[in-house]
Amino acid sequence: MIELVILAVVIAAAVALGLFLSRRQGQVRPATLDPETAQRTRLLDAAGVTGSTPAVLHFSADWCGPCDAVRRVVAGVTAELSDSPNAPRDIEIDIDADPALARELNVLSLPTTFVFDAEGKERFRISGVPKSGDLRTALESLRV
Repeated sequence: MIELVILAVVIAAAVALGLFLSRRQGQVRPATLDPETAQRTRLLDAAGVTGSTPAVLHFSADWCGPCDAVRRVVAGVTAELSDSPNAPRDIEIDIDADPALARELNVLSLPTTFVFDAEGKERFRISGVPKSGDLRTALESLRV
């Protein structure tokens, strides 16, 4: 009987921890502003984050299943906002082809998406597949 109680407690704790961790997936979180370095600026410029318009930079890989969903969400939202002034750019980086930028931005898992403002400053970071409404809201706040 005691074994069943212990098993039930362990299962309940595992479920609670899993729900807590999965709740953060896909949420748009404000970026913690890392110090600007010449290396970071150079890598972002090379990737296409030039600071002339807002940009959505997402890291992916051929072997990443959820990255397809990120492509669809980002492409859909940027297409919706493409007719507006200061339309956001959609930039996809293969993490296997460009690991230096991923290291510089501290990408720890895939998919990871960044939202940069029109000045090239990192404003939001999203781990997992972003919700299109949340991404649209984040980008609309930058187009003012």
